[in-house]
Order: sequence, then structure tokens, then C-alpha cells
Amino acid sequence: MNETHIHLLITHLPIVGAALGAFVLIHGIWTKSNATLIAAYNVLIISAIGAGIAYATGEGAEETVEHLQGISKDAIEEHAESALISLISLMVTGVAALTGIFVTLKSPSLTRPLALLTLMASLIGFGLIARTGYLGGQIRHTEIGTNTTSPVKDGTGKDND
Repeated sequence: MNETHIHLLITHLPIVGAALGAFVLIHGIWTKSNATLIAAYNVLIISAIGAGIAYATGEGAEETVEHLQGISKDAIEEHAESALISLISLMVTGVAALTGIFVTLKSPSLTRPLALLTLMASLIGFGLIARTGYLGGQIRHTEIGTNTTSPVKDGTGKDND
């Protein structure tokens, strides 16, 4: 297993983790359950760690595909730039989640405000990391790219392929 395999395996963790963490956090805020808040914080911390691993293995994955025919260097660069922004966002979310664990256990008066702040960070992080995943998918999955072509139809309305 090389960096490319690890990158492809781990990239889904921060995307799903940020969304799942946000949903669990919403439930914890709604039910005023500290145990649920802590569970959400743990999911968000794991998501942030996954983002770090995905980012760290991204260069190796780039080296694997950058010389293949049909691979756009512009798409790789756009994905890499987006990945850095997403990493920073999810690291901020992870730090907020780690802080949230301690605040939830030690300072009940700050629990709800920090949970709301962490929720906002996780939603922003999810949006950014989902876009990064989409851009990464465009590198090899041409079916989701904007430069795909549709089959040519003849005058009868049937495909000519």
C-alpha cells in the first residue's frame, strides 16, 4: 500500500466525519446532552485527523497521476489549493472540538456557546472539504467533470454510439 492508496481510502473520512459530527452536535445541542456533545466532538476530532492524513498523502497521490494521459494539472492544482484551505478549516474545527470536551466537563456555562461555535466551524469545514473532494474526484472521474460530452444524437433522437 502506498500514499495514493492511503489518500484514496482516507479522503472520505473528513467529508463524512464533518457532516456526521455536525448532525450529532445538533442532536446534542437540541437534547442538552453532554454525552452526545462529547461524542460529536470526538467524531470531529477524528475527522480533523483524517484531513491531516489525507493532506499529508496528497503529494504522493499527485505524483502517481500527474503524468498520466488525460490528467489536468490545473485540476490537480485547484484540488491541492482547496485541500489546504479545508485542512486549516478542519484543524480549527478539531481544536474547537477538543476545547469543547474540556469545557463540557469543566465549565457548564460555556458548553452551549462553544457547541454552537463548533457547529458553525464544522458546517463551514464540511462545505470546504466536500468541495475539495469534488475537485479531487474530477481529476480521475471525468463523469463528474464539467468538460464531459454527451453522446451525439442523430435526427431521430437516438444515440449514435
